[in-house]
Amino acid sequence: MTQPHRILILGTGSIGERHLRCFLATGRAELAFCEPVNARRAEVAGRYAAARAFATLDDALATASYDAAVIATPAPTHIPLALQLAARGLHLLIEKPLSLSLDRVEELAALVAARQIKTSVGYMWRTNPALQAMKSALDSGRFGAPVQIVITTGQAFAFYRPAYREIYYAKHEQGGGAIQDALTHHLNAAEWLVGPITRVAADADHCVLPGVEVEDTVHVITRHGPVMGSVSLNQHQPPNEYFITVVCQRGAVRYNLTKQAWFSAEEPGGKWKLEAAFTLDRDGYYIRQAEAFLDYLEGKAPAPCALSAGIQTLRANLAVQAAVRSRRWEEVG
Repeated sequence: MTQPHRILILGTGSIGERHLRCFLATGRAELAFCEPVNARRAEVAGRYAAARAFATLDDALATASYDAAVIATPAPTHIPLALQLAARGLHLLIEKPLSLSLDRVEELAALVAARQIKTSVGYMWRTNPALQAMKSALDSGRFGAPVQIVITTGQAFAFYRPAYREIYYAKHEQGGGAIQDALTHHLNAAEWLVGPITRVAADADHCVLPGVEVEDTVHVITRHGPVMGSVSLNQHQPPNEYFITVVCQRGAVRYNLTKQAWFSAEEPGGKWKLEAAFTLDRDGYYIRQAEAFLDYLEGKAPAPCALSAGIQTLRANLAVQAAVRSRRWEEVG
């Protein structure tokens, strides 16, 4: 039987605590976490008695050894922490976005390659079962080559994250705003399904969310080489919705978050046909991501989202931001 993986979680904000909870739920890992805020550390430790709690990374590293770390701290700290941990031989799951700039990103790529550090980026749609099934069908050639991808998504962000005014989301320099915090997920999903984004045009604005000035609404036109695409996102509509439609030469496929299902259409004038549906709560998606990362550590599967893919999406994020400023098409690269 494989020994439990020793996993260190850095940061216990909303996503850090979710990683802690979901890695524990796999039954395949021993957990420790770092949280510098005393009250927060005590609160999280009280909920997860099985996990060791540390105030600093230095304390955690001096006290025990680990197989891997999950970096769930603010985005500007991701690359420095990843470099520090990779130098010590820890494998890495780095939350999205990988960073807010390209500073030292290639240095990290070179280090993990040289040290054979297994590294994945936390784009959780890649372990969504309905999307995985839909991608397999696309890759099989059943529908012909993709020619267009259209993503539409929106939710009442303040309902799901009532503290958004007080956290990183409120400041671009901490990784906030719809582009860096939310759109990045959908850019990555689109690249996974139909290939890397090569150029973008974009518009973004703050429209509704009170108490912040960062953008909460974004429209992006994408090119993935020959494939045309678009992403429309808002963070204030009442229902939580997410649709991905990929139109191909001989049919189309669609993912529907509300139904946790994917559909196909192949007959002219026909209707969408249900292909497969799944039942998962939000933790279920992250448990799948944790399982996939542990499989990766054990050599049973590739990285859920390779570092190279995370770097590509970071380049796309930066191009979208540049396009919003310039009001022109921007190349990704």
